[in-house]
Amino acid sequence: EYNDPNVRTAYGKMCGVFGIVSNFILCTVKIIIGLIIGSISIVADGINNLADAGSSIITLIGFKLASLPSDKDHPFGHQRIEYITGLIISIIVLIVGILLGKSSIEKLINFEVIEMELNIAIISVSIMALAIIIKCLQSLFNRKYGKLINSSALIATSVDSLNDCISTSAVMISLVVSIFWPNGYLDGIMGILVSLFIIISGVKLVKETISPLIGEAPSKEFTKQIIEKVISYEGVLGTHDLVIHSYGPEKIFVTIHAEVDSKSDINVIHDVIDNIEKDFLEKDHINLVIHMDPIDIYDEEVLELKEKVSKIIKEIDANLMFHDFRVVKGITHTNILFDLVIPMEYCKKNKTINQEIKNKIDEKLQKYDSKLLTVITFDLDYTGEE
Repeated sequence: EYNDPNVRTAYGKMCGVFGIVSNFILCTVKIIIGLIIGSISIVADGINNLADAGSSIITLIGFKLASLPSDKDHPFGHQRIEYITGLIISIIVLIVGILLGKSSIEKLINFEVIEMELNIAIISVSIMALAIIIKCLQSLFNRKYGKLINSSALIATSVDSLNDCISTSAVMISLVVSIFWPNGYLDGIMGILVSLFIIISGVKLVKETISPLIGEAPSKEFTKQIIEKVISYEGVLGTHDLVIHSYGPEKIFVTIHAEVDSKSDINVIHDVIDNIEKDFLEKDHINLVIHMDPIDIYDEEVLELKEKVSKIIKEIDANLMFHDFRVVKGITHTNILFDLVIPMEYCKKNKTINQEIKNKIDEKLQKYDSKLLTVITFDLDYTGEE
């Protein structure tokens, strides 16, 4: 039951404990070896593991705090703390990369040839190889459960572990080369290359973990899943105006408009809507609120006008969608009312796009019938769909 908050928290804690123990062991061994043979890249790699152990502690604390129940000051719960945890880990990754780069540059400036005994070198290389295996296991472990429970913190930790695999591999290559060709350059150069890789990964992780805190668009798969499930219920003819608010992986609030036959018994259709909301909460842990929109599916004149408007809108742009179509007939003119959904990109490119689109619709519609006037309410597409 991965959607169960208690099960999800248990997985997060398990990953945190695993990370603390394994990273602390790696940190201790690498720093001791680095100090013995005088390798800045090995010491830096060990310090990186120490930072990883700290990240695992933060992950553990983050999952614990995120599982706290709602209170008066935080009625939607505390699950966004998990996003903050992911952001902190991402910043730690970035800082480690910068510090490693600084140490590596200093190593090049203070040129020093590394020489070591063959037996010590073999032991060091062997430990580095073991560390790479452990780090790969960490990355796979955190990635698997991060995706399973949809945790940005665990996914960030997985990427960090993968970075360590690459950095430790670079250090090991440097160590092997230094056995046969003692020099003072390769250690520093490898350290700089590794630090650049870590910095780039850190910047990417910071961007990815900030996005859900700001409020990112839901995935196409998730929006499709919600729409298809709502439409699957008898009596629901269509949907629109889907808005999704996420206060954490297990605190999702959704509002949607469901189109129903205007001639249906309101008590019957209201009961259907209640059951849909209840099913979403019990089976998917989603707080769903549905607004009913009655539509006339029998008036042939209204259906003909709707088809005409649909054709005009698609001629202007196939990405445009409309809903809540109504016709109000008068003596001198007929008002056609509907909501038009505008993609977010339109607003960025042109601030007067709404009026321009309305003018085009009116122009084409009045060629069909000069008595037709449009009253358009413009909506934004909050699902992020293109």
